[in-house]
Amino acid sequence: MTRTDPPRTARLDPTPTARAFAALGIGAAVIAVLFVLDAFAPALFPAPLSTRTQDGLTLAISVLIESLPFVALGVVLSIVVQVWVPPGVIERWMPRRAWARRAVLSLLGMFIPVCECGNVPFARGLLMRGFTVSETLSFLIAAPIVNPIVIITTHQAFGFDDGILVVRLIGGYLIANLIGWLYSRHPSPDALLTDRFRDTCALVTHEPGSRWRRTLAQFVVELRAVMPALVIGSAIAGAVQVLVPREALLAIGSNPALSIVAMIALAMVVSICSNVDSFFALSFASTFTPGSIVAFLLVGPLVDVKMLALLRTTFTTRTLAGIVVVVVLAAFAIGTGVNLVV
Repeated sequence: MTRTDPPRTARLDPTPTARAFAALGIGAAVIAVLFVLDAFAPALFPAPLSTRTQDGLTLAISVLIESLPFVALGVVLSIVVQVWVPPGVIERWMPRRAWARRAVLSLLGMFIPVCECGNVPFARGLLMRGFTVSETLSFLIAAPIVNPIVIITTHQAFGFDDGILVVRLIGGYLIANLIGWLYSRHPSPDALLTDRFRDTCALVTHEPGSRWRRTLAQFVVELRAVMPALVIGSAIAGAVQVLVPREALLAIGSNPALSIVAMIALAMVVSICSNVDSFFALSFASTFTPGSIVAFLLVGPLVDVKMLALLRTTFTTRTLAGIVVVVVLAAFAIGTGVNLVV
């Protein structure tokens, strides 16, 4: 007599959307509790915050509040492009010559206004549609800089002072086409991609159901990707200003070469969304050279730690190492040129 297993009860796991809303609800509840405690039990926290702590919080909150509207606009426009624009529209406008296709794809970010995180799934889609690796890289490198939200936020932060906005746009476009041209010369383009590329297509969110349901799901996904970087970046911007001695900042920031190196390293580590990195860089504008600010704004959206981790799902380590070398050297050269001219 064989033993039969009892029937399994179906288990309903929460969807990513439900988990995201649960996390947002918990966060809102924690904030509400803190406000209630501050209003009804002030005796629990009688000691005032130190001056440096207050300054750091003020700086962090100011960066956060100033950049929030632009992030919200970027999320809305991102959803419109990713969910509501029908497939096949992009290919219809592509020229036939390879260099012209790369030049056009480098400007495609103007119509896909998402941060660098959102560009990676879109780029994988370009590869799956038949675009070459060099064409996709041209889009990936240029898109975080030439998209309209980044242009707006950079102008909001710097205006046309020292040519930072213009140099960032032109520099990013030239670096993207340089990388696209270099990798178009590779004898085996498929070797630039990882073996797990097709499996990593699961990173792209394909929510079943109507467009409105996908819109809601994509809205949650975009917020989960952008908001942590925004909050952490704002906190770092405030902390650096109050924790690092002013004399050290002045010593590094006033040196044309050291300031560029320092800001390139900072850009790769802090991993701030390109939609809001201008406000972070603005806090250094009074102590660092204009060339170092430009280098920060060029390197951060292209090869920061977060971006490299996402790109590693599609491109090999050797490919990413080459991209990092080209971006850093080009940004250093452009930053040095700005310091010589300004």
